[in-house]
Amino acid sequence: MSKHPPNKSTLYVNSTGLSKGHIITSMKTSDFDYHLPPEFIAQTPIEPRDHSRLMVLSRADGSVEHRRFFEIESFLHEGDVLVFNDSRVIPARLIGRKGGSGGKVEILLLRRLNQGLWETLVKPGRRVNVGARIEFTADGLWSEVVEWGERGTRLIRFSDEQALERVGLVPLPPYIHLPLADPERYQTVYSRVKGSVAAPTAGLHFTPELLHRLEERGVHLAFVTLHVGLDTFSPVRVEDPRSHPMHKEYCELREEVAQQLNLAKAEGRRIIGVGTTTVRVLEQGALKGGGIKAFRGWTDILILPGHRFRTVDGLITNFHLPRSTLLMLVSAFASQSFIRRVYEEAIRLGYRFYSFGDAMLVL
Repeated sequence: MSKHPPNKSTLYVNSTGLSKGHIITSMKTSDFDYHLPPEFIAQTPIEPRDHSRLMVLSRADGSVEHRRFFEIESFLHEGDVLVFNDSRVIPARLIGRKGGSGGKVEILLLRRLNQGLWETLVKPGRRVNVGARIEFTADGLWSEVVEWGERGTRLIRFSDEQALERVGLVPLPPYIHLPLADPERYQTVYSRVKGSVAAPTAGLHFTPELLHRLEERGVHLAFVTLHVGLDTFSPVRVEDPRSHPMHKEYCELREEVAQQLNLAKAEGRRIIGVGTTTVRVLEQGALKGGGIKAFRGWTDILILPGHRFRTVDGLITNFHLPRSTLLMLVSAFASQSFIRRVYEEAIRLGYRFYSFGDAMLVL
């Protein structure tokens, strides 16, 4: 990560969760940059799931421990609430041929707008204009580009939405170059609500057996939903990260979960978010104050250093890409300097990075 010192403090107030009059340190996207040799990018998942490495960070004293993920139960207490994102990855990658020319076209489904109509990314985009017809060999499925969307997206209408699940493939991130033998390995074991185009990867480390042991210890499990979308594939390109346009993602925080979390807060019990997506749902639900509120809808919350966390006392997360909003959120929770130091230590000790990589627990 960048070694240069931050700029002078500045006053910044907006809707990202910073309270009025909160003083933060001005920041640049380059503050969240670091060099990762390609061999540190995990290409395949560890088996079994819970045998990945785990770095345990203490925000109180700055200490770091090195464990295996299945040992996480040693750091969780009776009464703690673990909150998971139960979104399931859809087969969002489709390979078709452009009508007329027969040229190969790759489509990534981003979000469903209404019956048969999807916001998508298309490759090669420069050859696919409004009116273009794209055909798929299986099931007689075809689609038509009906409109240009924002930020290079296309709105595409499909002839048979039911066929998408049969034709599509589970998309892997672009930095994973090896095929995945079992597509379920890119799903969490508790996934149930279809809608994501990328996995909420912090949850990939949990096994049914580990979840059972945690419940036996008195750890409570709660589930929210956020369908991971476009920003997973969009690095921050502006130098001031506060100007980064976050893409909206659909999420749900159900009433019974809100009640469970508010009770935990009232009783002084810890809430630990499994993944940055979970934290974003919880913080969205608490933005207006007065506790954690149930809601269903879209969020574009951007969490940067200076954010006042209202919900979580701990975070389970993977090691994230440089210049990403995910790395910025983790740095907001644990401080930029601490995260910079532990990332350097993770590289020195050979930790595996990104989706199929190792994990950290921040308390």
